[in-house]
Amino acid sequence: MSDKIFIGGGGESYGEAQELSFKYANRHGLIAGATGTGKTVTLQILAESFSQAGVPLILADVKGDLSGLAKPGSAAHKLHDAFHSRAEKIGFEDYSYHDCPVTFWDLFGEQGHPVRTTIADMGPLLLAQLLELSEAQEGILNIAFRLADEQGLALLDLKDLQSLLVWIGENRGELSLRYGNVSPASIGAIQRRLLVLENQGGADLFGEPALELKDLMRQDAIGRGMINILASDKLMASPKLYATFLLWLLSELFEELPEVGDPDKPKLVFFFDEAHLLFEDAPKALVDKVEQVARLIRSKGVGIYFITQNPADVPEDILGQLGNRIQHALRAFTARDRKNLRLAAETYRENPRFSTEDAIREVGVGEAVTSMLQKKGVPGIVERTLIRPPSSQLGPLSKTERAAFLKASDMAGKYDTPLDRRSAYEILAQRSAAAAAEAEKAEIAAEKAPEPMAREFNAARRFSGSRVSRSTSRSYKRKDTFASAMSEAVIKELKGTTGRRIVRGILGGLFKGR
Repeated sequence: MSDKIFIGGGGESYGEAQELSFKYANRHGLIAGATGTGKTVTLQILAESFSQAGVPLILADVKGDLSGLAKPGSAAHKLHDAFHSRAEKIGFEDYSYHDCPVTFWDLFGEQGHPVRTTIADMGPLLLAQLLELSEAQEGILNIAFRLADEQGLALLDLKDLQSLLVWIGENRGELSLRYGNVSPASIGAIQRRLLVLENQGGADLFGEPALELKDLMRQDAIGRGMINILASDKLMASPKLYATFLLWLLSELFEELPEVGDPDKPKLVFFFDEAHLLFEDAPKALVDKVEQVARLIRSKGVGIYFITQNPADVPEDILGQLGNRIQHALRAFTARDRKNLRLAAETYRENPRFSTEDAIREVGVGEAVTSMLQKKGVPGIVERTLIRPPSSQLGPLSKTERAAFLKASDMAGKYDTPLDRRSAYEILAQRSAAAAAEAEKAEIAAEKAPEPMAREFNAARRFSGSRVSRSTSRSYKRKDTFASAMSEAVIKELKGTTGRRIVRGILGGLFKGR
């Protein structure tokens, strides 16, 4: 098997064949271009070639078109003649139709196997970014995670975090002495954000069984790399959820995979479609960490390819790390468009045969301006390239076909049924019930006590301002005693127990300094 991926070639007015070396494929890449210029097909041919070489992939399928990778192309397709004509023109002699091994995933469990992580694994900083919390609100979220660690309260799903925040609000007086001001308004704001996230379908993301990364790094029976397609058409309605989940996934890979140096080919390739969503309105600290992950994860054998409409969508420090570039046409109708076009052209190694800026403006659908890393990682001279045709089906599978693939998948049944084991919600509910029972016993014991003790009990009730009947007083006192007893019981436990630590997930190490 070749040690390179054939991207496309020449013919008249074009340069020599363009190939992506597997050795430099983990140096990351960029696929850019305006809507309708051929980015999806370029992504498809890269996925086919990586899979054929045994490299697993993760693809975010924003438009639903990539599901066709699971089926071979057909001679009945309307572009069949055009595909073969182009293959002949660019010297692609091995062109044929074939399918690829595909596993479908979906955060909502509708178009693929469910994908879940736990609140604990997501961590407070990514969760704060997802919820768009202020600094004060993020501080309270960090308090919640600290208490969960110290108390052995597993934070698995949204109701675990919501119940812990309720407890923090009820005991904010005592907690403020230790952690600083705990504002009811901030807690309320976090709870409202969690409710919005839940209404957007975010509750489906958090829970168990959580995704195991090894299930994304499989090969099929004949050694082809598994293409993991994440259905993202519905997910795009919540862009923050989309970007945060993919960043979490990327960060998990960074944390868990071992160092491999410079492998002959990547261990995994990650395609991040609509990459601008990752950087829009993101705080500088988060962008810095994305840059750090992108810079270091290549030593784990992971290649990241950002797909976006304009290279300007990607921060300059990150753009500088993307050595393999396929630039489809950019439109230049406004002054800003022309400026972005000029800046994009300046990032390429010039070719004396043509103007890079003019080429980016003029290339048609299925054509691109390309530059691949050469020996010793040196960027190649920019070339105009005819992109090779895909070997798998161009266009999506039908619903019936997708359902058949899901049923036959190796992952069928592993993640489909959610689990709800004992965690923070159940533990706090149990403590509340125990505290209420203890308070009830104390009140009954006081009522049955000898006369002097009863007089003291009644005096205490009069001192507290009670002017209600015995039955009403009992109801009121029961609530008040429950809150006090609950507070005392849990605070006592906080002081006396360390509790088991919950695995925080990858960003614990990355964000230590923040």
